[in-house]
Amino acid sequence: MHIIENERYQGILKKLYKDFPGWEQFNGKTFFLSGATGMIGSFFMDAIMLRNQALPPEKRCRIIAAGRSRQAAKARFPQWMDKPELCFVEQDISNPLEELPWQPDFWIHGASTSHPLEYSTQPVNTILANVLGTRNILEAAARNQRGRVLLLSSVEIYGENRGDTEYFAEEYCGFLNCNTLRAGYPEAKRVSEALCQAYLAQHGVDAVTIRFPRCYGPTMKSSDTKAVAQFLQNGVRGENIVLKSKGAQLYSFAHVSDAVLGMLWVLLRGETGQAYNLGDAQSDVMQKDLAKMIADYAGTQVVFDLPSEVERRGYSTASKALMDGSKLKALGWRPRYELTAGIRETIDILKRGCST
Repeated sequence: MHIIENERYQGILKKLYKDFPGWEQFNGKTFFLSGATGMIGSFFMDAIMLRNQALPPEKRCRIIAAGRSRQAAKARFPQWMDKPELCFVEQDISNPLEELPWQPDFWIHGASTSHPLEYSTQPVNTILANVLGTRNILEAAARNQRGRVLLLSSVEIYGENRGDTEYFAEEYCGFLNCNTLRAGYPEAKRVSEALCQAYLAQHGVDAVTIRFPRCYGPTMKSSDTKAVAQFLQNGVRGENIVLKSKGAQLYSFAHVSDAVLGMLWVLLRGETGQAYNLGDAQSDVMQKDLAKMIADYAGTQVVFDLPSEVERRGYSTASKALMDGSKLKALGWRPRYELTAGIRETIDILKRGCST
């Protein structure tokens, strides 16, 4: 079964329509989206395209979806690829954008290597997909003199908590050892955010940033090596949950639907040049407690193992990374998924053998 055919997944999408009051302001608009087949990008795609089916043609949104593989896009979006509102562009976002078929009203940069194994085995692409990709999208927006740019950034830009705060506010700057392989991802996100400020100042580009915590949900790829993704895959298969550390890390998490909901609020109401954390205390948890939560629901156990050297090099060194989401909540965003409920629903959907 393809995931879009799953009734519970469709229910998540329809819930998103009810939870966001500003949908009509996107009617007839055009989105450019890089990273369209990723966890967050594919959920955004499904949300827009499924909603389109209930609208008359003149109110439907159009999406220019950019990705490195047309074959991967066809496999992920078989139900959308032939729709007139979708144009897929086979594009390495590290290369300059060619002329596009439509003029975007919104430019979303979501293309990025996004999990530990890629950080350690593709460190060059980890940096370039973020930095050059951001530059290319900002350059296109500046050239067209039209459209709001939304950069999808990360809690990792804060680095390690220095011990002087409980929650990261948007102005916080923690410790980050830049002279390491693992620094490539957070440093690339930092530079990408700085590029947004530069293009705003020099070219007048309307750019905003949303910073995500560690995200999960039914659109996760099977190749994802983030801890939460590995835990969930183990749980879906009825296997023991493998914890490759003491599990004392304390992190913020978010369901992919809440992440996309945050994107919509920032696109619509975010202040130009500002960054917004997506975070809520009801989804803050220690790694070991997350593992136990999944094991308990799957009817398995938590077991401990040592990471390989390749795995270890890709792991974040941050031990405490909690996000203050009050600035985003001031725009109107509220999370819809408490962690336990979101985890259980994700397992239930993936147990149906849904492909993404």
